[in-house]
Amino acid sequence: MELRHLRYFVAVAEELNFTKAAARVCTVQPSLSQQIKDLESEVGAQLFIRSNRKVELTDAGHAFLKQALLCLEYADKAIQDARYIAHANQAQLNIGFVPVAEMKVFPYIMPNIRSQFPELNIHFHSMTDAAQFQALKKGEIDIAFTRYVDESNAFEWMKVFDEPLALIVPKDAAVAQQSRVSIQALQQQDFIISDQNASPQLHKVIQDFLKQSKLKVNVVQHSTNILLNVNLVGMGVGWSLVPAYVIPLLGDKIVVKNTVEALPMISLYVSYRKGQDRAVIQLITQVLKQQFYSEFF
Repeated sequence: MELRHLRYFVAVAEELNFTKAAARVCTVQPSLSQQIKDLESEVGAQLFIRSNRKVELTDAGHAFLKQALLCLEYADKAIQDARYIAHANQAQLNIGFVPVAEMKVFPYIMPNIRSQFPELNIHFHSMTDAAQFQALKKGEIDIAFTRYVDESNAFEWMKVFDEPLALIVPKDAAVAQQSRVSIQALQQQDFIISDQNASPQLHKVIQDFLKQSKLKVNVVQHSTNILLNVNLVGMGVGWSLVPAYVIPLLGDKIVVKNTVEALPMISLYVSYRKGQDRAVIQLITQVLKQQFYSEFF
C-alpha cells in the first residue's frame, strides 16, 4: 500500500463520484477505479458500494477513511517538518576549526561567504580534531578544519596547506643572540610540548621529529593550548616548537630561532560529508584552492 492509494481512496470517499475524484487527483477514471480495486484487495474488504446512480462507503470504508485521513495528515506533517529542517540547515553554516584556521583561513573565506550568502547564519565551533569528526558525522557541523584526515570514507577532504614549525626560546636564553642554531641545541633542554589529547597531530609530529633526530628533551610541561606554550616560554619555563602561525602572537620576551637543519611541517585539512552539494561548501573549497594551493607560510 502506498500513499497514493490512500489519497485516491480519500478523494473518492469525499467526492462519492469516481469521475470527479479522478479529476481531483489528476488521473483518469479507469485508472482510479483499478487503484481502488487493488486497495480493496490488499485490505481484504469492500470499501465502496458502487451502483449506476451513486457511490457509498461501506462500514469498513468508513473505518478505513478515519485512519487514512490520519495517515495522510501525519505524512504531510512529516514532509513539512523535513522541509523546514532542510531549509533551516540551508540557512546556516556550522564550521568546526582548530586555532590556525581562525587566523590563516577565515580572513580569506569569510568575506566571500558574506558577499555571496549575506543571509547565511554562520556559527563557529572551536574543537579538537577528533571532536570535529564526530560532530561532522552527526551533522552538528557542516565543515571541519583539522590537522589530520579521517580515512573512514565518510568525508571528502583536501589539504589546505603545510605549515613549518618554529623554535621559540626565551629572550634571555643563551642561544637567543645566535643567528642560527643547530637542532642539537635542543638536547636536554627544558621543553614545553603540546598535550597528546589536546593536539594529537602536533604532539605526534614533534615526537617523531625528536626521535628521528635522536634528541631527548626535558619535558617540563604538557600544554593543552598553544597560547600556554607561548606564555610559558615567555616566562622562561622552557623552549617550545610551535606552528608558524603563532609567530605574530609572540611578545617581546620570546625569540624565534632559525635552525641550521629544517624543522618539521604540520598540515591543515578541510573535510565535509560526502555528497555535500551546498553552494557555500563549494565556494569555500574554491577559495581555499585559489589562495593556498601554491603557497606555504
